[in-house]
Amino acid sequence: MKLHHTDDAPQAAGPYSQAVSLDGWLFTAGQLGIDPSTGKLAPGGFEAEARQALANLRAVLRSAGADFDRVLKTTVFLADLADFRALNAIFAEELGDHRPARTTVQVAALPLGAAVEIDMVARS
Repeated sequence: MKLHHTDDAPQAAGPYSQAVSLDGWLFTAGQLGIDPSTGKLAPGGFEAEARQALANLRAVLRSAGADFDRVLKTTVFLADLADFRALNAIFAEELGDHRPARTTVQVAALPLGAAVEIDMVARS
């Protein structure tokens, strides 16, 4: 098992890793829309947070030798399912023609009052 870390994404806020790989599989921790340079949620609401969460995930994937085109599965946690349509538009823009499997659920709350958290499973 190999632990992956990059300073281009927020540091883990607890006893976990940004990502772990084993036998070519890469599992990321959930990423909020935290700007790693400020340690705060990206200002501007859901869309800004979702874009920042994906930027954080891209940085983590790249630290392990992968990118969005290697992602097989994503899980998205939304504070408000009303953001589902905007989420789809952002995913289409950021991932292009790549269409990994995805689960999206609404949750009661996310850390820091975030609007979205995303994790990914990829092949490195």
